[in-house]
Amino acid sequence: MTRIAHFSDLHYGGRTLAEADRCFGAAIDRVIAWGALGVHAAVVSGDATDHALDLHAPAACRLASQIRRLADHCPVLMLQGTFSHEPPGTLSTLRLLGGRFPVHVADRIQQVALTADMRWVGSSAWRFESPPVGVEAVVTCVPSANKAVVAAALGATEASTAHGEQLAELLRGFAAVNDRARHEGIPTIAVSHGTVYGCVSEHGVPMAGFDHEFTTGALFAAHAQAFLLGHIHRHQGWYQESAVGRQAIAYAGSIGRFHFGEEGDKGFLVWEVGADGASYRLEATPARRTIDITFEGRPDIERMRELVASHDLRSASVRVRWTVGEEDRSAVDRSAIEVVLAAAAEVKLEGRIVAVQRSRAAGLSRLTSLADKVSEWCRVAEVAAAPMLDCLGALDAESPEGIAQRILSEERRQGLRQGASELVPAEAEALEVL
Repeated sequence: MTRIAHFSDLHYGGRTLAEADRCFGAAIDRVIAWGALGVHAAVVSGDATDHALDLHAPAACRLASQIRRLADHCPVLMLQGTFSHEPPGTLSTLRLLGGRFPVHVADRIQQVALTADMRWVGSSAWRFESPPVGVEAVVTCVPSANKAVVAAALGATEASTAHGEQLAELLRGFAAVNDRARHEGIPTIAVSHGTVYGCVSEHGVPMAGFDHEFTTGALFAAHAQAFLLGHIHRHQGWYQESAVGRQAIAYAGSIGRFHFGEEGDKGFLVWEVGADGASYRLEATPARRTIDITFEGRPDIERMRELVASHDLRSASVRVRWTVGEEDRSAVDRSAIEVVLAAAAEVKLEGRIVAVQRSRAAGLSRLTSLADKVSEWCRVAEVAAAPMLDCLGALDAESPEGIAQRILSEERRQGLRQGASELVPAEAEALEVL
């Protein structure tokens, strides 16, 4: 029985460094604490970085340091992930870390074998002709494929389906070697990075479409007992009992919680793989807690105070979201929200402004009277018609100068009344007589 620690989607980067390093560091601590009775090897199934990193970047330094710690405990295999997160060549320097055990970077389609003395032996071609003698496990590596190359060769309209079909054909090609290994009592493992049709994203969205790389049937067709996947940040898996044994496919999920709204636990998987079956368990990491507070309208400060009183916000990241019309956009007091949520480790404010839209009144141009047009517009816009018609009547009866003079006179009288309310009763009475 071979035990594998399966990590995925570490996403080391400037913005994600604190979360990634805390969670990955805690996972490595746990693996090391298990000692010699723990895992035989570690696998990182893609997206170790969040984007292209300069060699002197703090995130690059911390990632290399953590991989070196892991390589001092057991052999490490790192798979090429999504090119936008992990540009080709990003992992190359990690081969040179010089730990107690080797770091193998799988940046091409191949098979590698874990030897009895805890070393990696790679196939010179895309697969072994037969399993090497005396090895502990055979690992099939299928890194991220460049869809742009497929599109350039076959055209954009054919690329989405052709990509999956070619990968399915490739996986079937590994079945013969894996069958031989199984008959010799050697555990068989496969590692890849991509989307399985029907899996669920970290935000609870089913991934259904013709442009996804894999189906569970295509993965099981490789006849590997364990299929270790990366790319989707939510842990999930599938089992199949078949003639080749108990096969398992699973995403480890991301090592930490990098976005608001992510569902499910975060951690890494510990696999136990034999020649005729595989199983796994999730080991949780200290990922950050996220809380969403959503308002259909202006944020309610009192409601937020009640929430703070009933929940522990320490070490939590809080996102407040609201939706308001254009006329209320300046009425949201962001400073007050931040004061109420001061105990949270992070506060993110997201306001959505809804533009005011007016419906057009059908047939408005066919009405002859301006009053009728105003009345029809008020009906469609759900506005009281009487004040509008009063204003229209005033415009017909008075000149612009007269209207302005009347408004100014009303404002002057209102100011006098306000001033009179502050005088003694006798003075107010005398002013009223005047």
